[in-house]
Amino acid sequence: MRLLIVGTLKGQLTTATKIAMDNGATVTHAEDGEQAMRVVRGGKGADLLMVDVAIDIRDLVMRLEAEHIHVPIVACGITTDTRAAVAAIHAGAKEYIPLPPDPELIAAVLAAVANDSRELIYRDEAMGRVVKLSQQIAGSDASVMITGESGTGKEVLARYLHNHSQRARRPFISINCAAIPEHLLESELFGHEKGAFTGAVARRIGKFEEATGGTLLLDEISEMDVRLQSKLLRAIQERVIDRVGGTKPVPVDIRIIATSNRNLQDAVREGTFREDLLFRLNVVNLKIPALRDRPADILELSQHFIKKYAQANGVPLRPLSADARRVLTTNRWQGNVRELENTMHRAVLMAQGDEIGPEAILSPDGDRLDQTRTPPAVAHATLAAEQVTRALVGRTVADVERDLILETLRHCLGNRTHAANILGISIRTLRNKLNEYADDGQPIPPPGSGDLRSFAAA
Repeated sequence: MRLLIVGTLKGQLTTATKIAMDNGATVTHAEDGEQAMRVVRGGKGADLLMVDVAIDIRDLVMRLEAEHIHVPIVACGITTDTRAAVAAIHAGAKEYIPLPPDPELIAAVLAAVANDSRELIYRDEAMGRVVKLSQQIAGSDASVMITGESGTGKEVLARYLHNHSQRARRPFISINCAAIPEHLLESELFGHEKGAFTGAVARRIGKFEEATGGTLLLDEISEMDVRLQSKLLRAIQERVIDRVGGTKPVPVDIRIIATSNRNLQDAVREGTFREDLLFRLNVVNLKIPALRDRPADILELSQHFIKKYAQANGVPLRPLSADARRVLTTNRWQGNVRELENTMHRAVLMAQGDEIGPEAILSPDGDRLDQTRTPPAVAHATLAAEQVTRALVGRTVADVERDLILETLRHCLGNRTHAANILGISIRTLRNKLNEYADDGQPIPPPGSGDLRSFAAA
């Protein structure tokens, strides 16, 4: 993770830097907001800004937004002044850290704000095969296409590839092609020169140059406009890019990883994705199976999320009950790992007692998950079928037939003709059966009534 510390922090700078570096961050310093802007424009980039409250944070936030630079800010101050903290948050900071810095707090903020603590958790053989192939190709510079449904963990696998490659100590840069407006995506990827368009107040280095020496993740590449795809193809083929408004090519040294939740072969046929670009990107394809197709991962991931969110929220670490495990493993998980993580976060907060039971496994609407995945009518029919099945066990065919005939007759308010039609038997056969039941002392519904009375059926 790339951390940019802005300001002097009045003597606490060295300590904060050391803590951040001990937690794996690459640290750059800037004395003020102007120098910070030069750093983020100039190619070194940043995943997180730690800014002294003495700096005008609101001005820095506005300048970043004006140039469409998206990077979270954490404010720092040498006092626990509540007003300073509130002012920093209102100005646009994500968090406020009092100094001198606490190592655990710094580590937690780096992980939470920069979202750099994602782990590759798996146990299922289906996912194991994907990881094994990832390990085989991680050390190469071959382009990789990672496919799978939304929420399956495509970016997590991309980071795993980077961390196990020879580029692991170099930048891992991610850009979501679906989240950036079409007219800005080219500048985000390739950068621009000063004056290239309205708002281009200075030269800005794009993601390709930021990732030089490391890995560039093109997330949801299927959403990229087909006209920009031709420029991307040239960059991949020739390993050079052209900044918007630039006059000379800029060489880059990167590995490309792309992800998509769509079938790109279909996109090629529809004319929304270039076939030659797909060939360039799809040197190796890693297809992540849906969570419902790797059932052994469900409980493994659930345990991981329980531990994570119990610790984060300061609540007891509770095990899953047997019924809760059944609910988790039988759910379809249309949102995959992302949906499971949110569900387990809720469960950690809602659980009571010594275990996490099914009553704590809730949908986003607060309904029990084991009662919301099936439409009410189907759930009722299923329950009724189960009750009927249990009621039949240990009984003779004659007993079951008698109860069916009498229940049908009661439903028809004693009307023999209607009951015979429903049962698919003749009226004579029905009368003979009713006479048998009456002789055995069974109460028979009289015509025009649903009541059971003892009388001859004839």
